[in-house]
Amino acid sequence: MSKQRIAVAVDGPAGAGKSSISKAVAKQLGYLYIDTGAMYRAVTWAVLKAGVNPTDEAAVAALLPDLSLRMEPTEDAFKVFVNGEDVTSLIRTQEVNGAVSQIAAIKAVRDFLVAQQRAMASAGGVILDGRDIGSVVLPNAELKIYLTASVEARAKRRWLETPDKESVSLDTIKESVMARDEMDTNRKESPLVCVPEAIVINSDNLSFDETAARMVQLITATEK
Repeated sequence: MSKQRIAVAVDGPAGAGKSSISKAVAKQLGYLYIDTGAMYRAVTWAVLKAGVNPTDEAAVAALLPDLSLRMEPTEDAFKVFVNGEDVTSLIRTQEVNGAVSQIAAIKAVRDFLVAQQRAMASAGGVILDGRDIGSVVLPNAELKIYLTASVEARAKRRWLETPDKESVSLDTIKESVMARDEMDTNRKESPLVCVPEAIVINSDNLSFDETAARMVQLITATEK
């Protein structure tokens, strides 16, 4: 009898490696990977492109009804489309990094994206990563994981992901990560939190493969 595939909620702070590790684990297990952070980044990119101030909640909310987001899996990653435009590389810029926490704190944006995320996860066999997956998006997920690492390790990882890394220093990225931690932890709407039932993985002393293997072990042990 085959095991029942589950919904896996992966939360953690910026730069913890949630996306890359969740993506690799999903590929290994044949699960669907949903990068919720990329969805928030896509909305942020659209807001900035429209010339809307990220702190103007009413103006941001007004953009949402006409916004079409699509996540298209590829062989080793995924592509993100906003109204048909491929924005996969555009959502990883420092400009988007600096505004995404403000956008993610807006209730209308969270409601807009959470509804889509729950629909995607309804059939099981999915891994969602973000900051409020276990607490808000999928409170009944069969497995909840909190992936974290030191600020230094997370800043280095985020710097390596930045397409325009020549124009930004590691110290600048570290300051950005610390500011993001502060905003994510203290925001009113769906703050970053490690729920009591989550299993914590600190990747400071683990390689990428070791972290992924630990996650695979947890998932296969939880499948019914």
